[in-house]
Amino acid sequence: MKIVSVVGARPQFVKCAPVSRELRCRHEEVLVHTGQHYDHGMSAVFFDELAIPKPDYNLAIGSASQGRQTGAMLAAIEDILINEEPDLVLVYGDTNSTLAGSLAAAKLHIPVAHVEAGLRSFDRSMPEEVNRVVSDHVADLLFCPTETAVKNLTAEGVTGGVHLVGDVMLDALLFNRTIAEERSRILTTLDLAEGEYLVATVHRQSNTDDPRALGSIVDAFIALDEPLVLPLHPRTAKYLREYNLYDRLAAAPHVRLVEPLGYLDMLRLLAGARLVLTDSGGVQKEAYLLEVPCVTLRENTEWVETVEDGWNVLVGTDTAAITDAVRDFAPSGKQRAVFGDGDASRKIAGILRR
Repeated sequence: MKIVSVVGARPQFVKCAPVSRELRCRHEEVLVHTGQHYDHGMSAVFFDELAIPKPDYNLAIGSASQGRQTGAMLAAIEDILINEEPDLVLVYGDTNSTLAGSLAAAKLHIPVAHVEAGLRSFDRSMPEEVNRVVSDHVADLLFCPTETAVKNLTAEGVTGGVHLVGDVMLDALLFNRTIAEERSRILTTLDLAEGEYLVATVHRQSNTDDPRALGSIVDAFIALDEPLVLPLHPRTAKYLREYNLYDRLAAAPHVRLVEPLGYLDMLRLLAGARLVLTDSGGVQKEAYLLEVPCVTLRENTEWVETVEDGWNVLVGTDTAAITDAVRDFAPSGKQRAVFGDGDASRKIAGILRR
């Protein structure tokens, strides 16, 4: 089978790595990189560290507004699909690259397979939520990471082609955790002691583009009294400067602002943290899998299992709520194997083979 896989953003590179390894054992894969994330720290380093094959097409779309970016991707992917004539298009997650790949294939009557289908935050103000819903409703095969995701699809009347396979990010984590421990020197480089620091990530549009929300988060980070490492997403860095928050944050003696990290360094950093603060869906999940408590800087989450099991707490962007959670929050329950057994990629390849 000839499969066109569409990726474009940092989390998708992580998800793609184990799936691509399995696909290429029996299928022909054509890899399309939209260029949604394009600088070295957000893109190339992931291909290098995770041994992802060089993309057959790099569209270099770059940053733009939601509509312009999606439209440019849609046109470029359509041209590729007409040229390649694949049997199936494979998309990942919830980015504009996901939406563009799904729509381009559906309009050309090419079957679509969606990895990480069925996730819902039930907040349509998030662009990611719109991307998820539309992609799921045009997909022919829906690879769900959790039972909750299957139930979400059933509630929307989507039952055909739905498969509970587990989470491909667990596959990637299990494959790379030992490698990260052996190769990464990030704790030494940043002079951090195991279990005695915090890790934060902020990139969600609703947080970065809103001066009040971002200001509240910055106030909370400054008020903390533990070492805090914040790898800066390019959009976050842009708005910190635009809102005159960057210098205040950088001046806090316990805050370490660093460039975006590769997967192995980030995995090692998360694994050694006392606690994680994030608005990222993927980081919430990785924290859970690494048994690190998580404080989520949002009012909702698509990874409800992490909250239900007591390892994640939703606090929004209120300064006091954030600082109180960092001080007081501790896991209150036992973890379950809600994300599968680490063989989701093999299951996906097997279903496609059948």
